[in-house]
Amino acid sequence: MGVRLRVLREERGLTQSGLARMLDISPSYLNQIERNQRPLTVPVLLRLNEVLGLDVQLFAEGDEGRLISDLRAALGDQGERTSTAELRELAANMPGIARAIVGMQRRLREATERADLLAERVSGGTGAPLPPTAFEAVRDWFYERRNYVPLLDEAGETVGDGLPVGAMAEGLAARLAGRHGVRLRMVADAGPLRRYDEATRVLHLAEHLSMGQRAFQMAVQLGLLEQDSVIGRLVADAGLDAEASVLLRIGLASYFAGAVILPYRAFLETAEAEGYDIELVGRRFDVGFETACHRLSTLQRPGAQGVPFFFIRVDRAGNISKRQSATDFHFSRFGGSCPLWKIYQAFAHPGEVLTQAAEMPDGRRYLWVARTVDQGPPGYGAARKQFAVALGCDLSHAGRLVYGRGLDTANPDAVTPIGPGCKLCERPSCRQRAFPMIGRPLDADPAQRHFEPYATKSTE
Repeated sequence: MGVRLRVLREERGLTQSGLARMLDISPSYLNQIERNQRPLTVPVLLRLNEVLGLDVQLFAEGDEGRLISDLRAALGDQGERTSTAELRELAANMPGIARAIVGMQRRLREATERADLLAERVSGGTGAPLPPTAFEAVRDWFYERRNYVPLLDEAGETVGDGLPVGAMAEGLAARLAGRHGVRLRMVADAGPLRRYDEATRVLHLAEHLSMGQRAFQMAVQLGLLEQDSVIGRLVADAGLDAEASVLLRIGLASYFAGAVILPYRAFLETAEAEGYDIELVGRRFDVGFETACHRLSTLQRPGAQGVPFFFIRVDRAGNISKRQSATDFHFSRFGGSCPLWKIYQAFAHPGEVLTQAAEMPDGRRYLWVARTVDQGPPGYGAARKQFAVALGCDLSHAGRLVYGRGLDTANPDAVTPIGPGCKLCERPSCRQRAFPMIGRPLDADPAQRHFEPYATKSTE
C-alpha cells in the first residue's frame, strides 16, 4: 500500500512533509507508511478521502489479487514457475512493472497466434479465425472498473425510477416515440433481436422476446440516443482500436439498459431483502436468470455496495463468452478452466440451481451459484442456444446469501479444491488433471502422478 500512496503523492505534486501536514501525521510516520514499514490504517485512509477526495478502493487488496493472478498466468505461459510470495511482492511494490509484464505477454500471445495462422495459410492449411482480441479488450475495460460505470448507472436509474418496476416496456415505448420519434415494429423472422432503421426511425424487435426482454432492447436503443455524448467520451478515452471501440459502445449502451430496467437502489434493496435469491429477484423485475446475474455483478456504487460478485457464462465446450467481475476472482485467460468447477456440471442438470463452496490453490474460498439458461425462439426444431451461467463471491459473504444457508465451511469435505486450469494449477494430487503443470517435469513432480498421456491409457 505504501507504494500506491507514494505514487499518488507524486502524481499530486506533494512533498512528504506537505502531505503529512494535510493528514495530521508526522513526516516520519508517512515515510514509514510509504516504505511499507507501517500499515496504512483506516483513520489515515478516511483522512485521505477527506482531504484529497480519494476513492479508498484504490488501496483495496482485490486489485492486487487480480494482478497476482494475471502475473501467474502470464509467466506460466512462458514456462516460468514463480512463488506466490514473489508474485505478491512484485504486484504490491511495483504494480506498474507487473502490469507491463502482463501486457507484454498478451501482445506476445496475440502475435504468436497471428504468426501461426499466417504460416498455416501459406502452407495451404485451412486456417482458423483470429482470436477475439477486441472482445477481450472490452472485457478488460469493464474489469478494470470493477464492472461499474457511474455516469451511465446513475443516468439509467433516473430513467428507470420514473417507470413501473417490472412493466417498463410501455413507458419506454412512449419515451422513444415522444422524445425521439421512434416507432416500434415486431418482426417474426429469426434475425437480430434488435435492429434500428435510422432513416425511417423504426426500431425492429424480435417477436418472440418476453416483455422484459423487449424493455431491455428498447432501453439499449434509448441509451444510444440519449447517452450518445457520454458513451462517445468513454469510448474515446478508452483508446481502443476501431473494432473494440464499436463493441465497447454496444457494451456501454447495454450497461445503461440494465441500469434502466433494474434501477440501482431499488434492485439492491430487493436483492438484500430476498437474500440475493436470483430467481426471486429476477421475477420481481420481470427479467431472466442471466440478466439478474449481470446486474448483481455491477452493484459497486460507493456508499451503497452490494455483494461483490463475479459473473461468467460458458458453453458446453468450455468457451467463456461473458466474464464480468466486481471482485478479485480471476480465472486465467491462458490456462483454461477447472473441470471440478460446478458451472460445468450445470449442463447435466438443466434449469436446476447448483451451489458450490470452492477453494483456489492460494487458499481463497468462494461460494458459487450456477444454472443453465436457454436463448432463442420457441418451437419444435428452433435453433436455440444453451449456456451455463455462474455467480460467485468470496465465502465471507455467504451469510448474506440464501445459497449459504446451512453451509458448513469448517468441514473440509464441504469445500471443493479447484484451480485456474491444469497447466497452471499446483494441486499435488488432483485426479482430474488433463495436462502437466507448465515448468514441472513429469518424472520429477508428484503433482503429475495422476496425469496419463493418451498413449499410456488403458482401453478400460
